[in-house]
Amino acid sequence: MFNPWFALTLKTVQLGLDAQSVIALRMIRLASGGASAKAEMSRMVIEKVSAVAEAQVAATAAVIAGRKDHAVAGKALKVFSKRVRGNKRRLSRR
Repeated sequence: MFNPWFALTLKTVQLGLDAQSVIALRMIRLASGGASAKAEMSRMVIEKVSAVAEAQVAATAAVIAGRKDHAVAGKALKVFSKRVRGNKRRLSRR
């Protein structure tokens, strides 16, 4: 079995790669202008605030449950990964 911190590192690298794809797809959407660009800008800000709040709740719940440090970090990372994957799917469709 992998060291749990190494496994978390691999998941973080994958999140970084997926996030770069989302950034590129969003830049294309924003460059096109119009109402869809404005909607995407608003959505970005709202999503970031809600993702941070959700990750904080997940990490706090893990701490209260007595989880180890890497598990707490993994809970927060899972929230961000889920959001990034969803955005990648959504932005790739159009």
